[in-house]
Parts: sequence; structure tokens; C-alpha cells
Amino acid sequence: MDVPVDARVECTDGPCGRSTYAIVDPAKEHVTHVVIEESGLSGRERLVPVSLISESTPDVIRLRCSAEELQEMQPFLKREYLPGEDPFLIYPPGHYMVWSAGISGGIPPVVEHSQAPSGELAISRGARVEASDGKVGQVDEFLTDPVDQQITHLVLRQGHLWGQREVTVPANQIDRIEDGVVYLKLDRKGIEALPGAKH
Repeated sequence: MDVPVDARVECTDGPCGRSTYAIVDPAKEHVTHVVIEESGLSGRERLVPVSLISESTPDVIRLRCSAEELQEMQPFLKREYLPGEDPFLIYPPGHYMVWSAGISGGIPPVVEHSQAPSGELAISRGARVEASDGKVGQVDEFLTDPVDQQITHLVLRQGHLWGQREVTVPANQIDRIEDGVVYLKLDRKGIEALPGAKH
């Protein structure tokens, strides 16, 4: 099963957004979730378990839920308003922020935290891939076993817009995933010998 990033997403009742990250458990080499950015003005990103993917290709992910059910899923980013020198009040989502009278200053600083499960990493399309002897390309997508979501292959994109090549790297050649970077056991010569991706 493809777990593409930056792909169109369809719910049971129609188009509902785009995928922005794959959430990977590096210890088990599983894709556990996909992050979906909702269509429309809100553009909230939601953590969606891969068990809700009914079908996928490199270009589209189809989910077993409605757009309304997607909106109820856990947000990927949690916003935290940092206290500053100026006092302010924050009301629940969907309400206005109320400022104390006579305050000069702007909007309070906001920090966003990823809510990926503990020990798991968010990998975006275009994340760096390093061979044992240096950078070799970028993550295009992960291929997983549809039964247990075990990563079977990484699709690596090499080159530039006018000369791109996709390479299918077996999961057993992934050394580790750290800080959004995928490290391979293979060197560049070994990667060049691998077959291209087939979709």
C-alpha cells in the first residue's frame, strides 16, 4: 500500500484535503498515521490512523470516514499562546481573543507543538535521505504492507525537476530515522544499482 505525502485525500463523501506527513515508528518501522490537512478555510491538520485508509495510490488516499468525522480527529499541531508582558484572555476555539483595555502591543507569540505519538516521527515529502556516504535524495513516499502497516520500501526521489529518478529502497536498507532524516545502510553506488519505482 502506498502512503503518499502531498497527495489528494478523499473521504467517503468526497474530496476532503491533502496529506502532509507520514507518522513513522522508527523502532518498529511502521507507518502509524498520516497527517491530513483539511480542505477549506480552516486548513487544520489531523492525525489519521493508517487503518482508516481504504485505498491509496501515489496521487490519492481514500479514507473510510466522512469529512465531518475527519474534523473530529485529533489535531496534529497544538497551539500554545506564550504569556508576554501584556495580559490577555483566551476564549475557547471559535471565540474571539479579548484584550485588556489600554494594552499596546500586538498578538501574543504562538508556539505549535506536534502531537505525533511519543517516540514516533513526522516525515514530510521532500525529507532528506542520506546514504552511508552522503546525501542521495528526498523521501517521495513509503510503501507498506496493508495488513500490519510495516514499511516494505521507501521511494527515494533523486535529481532535479528536469531529471528526476525514483528509486525503490527495501526497508531492510533503512539504517535509522532521526530528526526528519532517513539514513540508509547503502552507499551511493549501491543505491544507483536499485530498480526504479513502479506505480
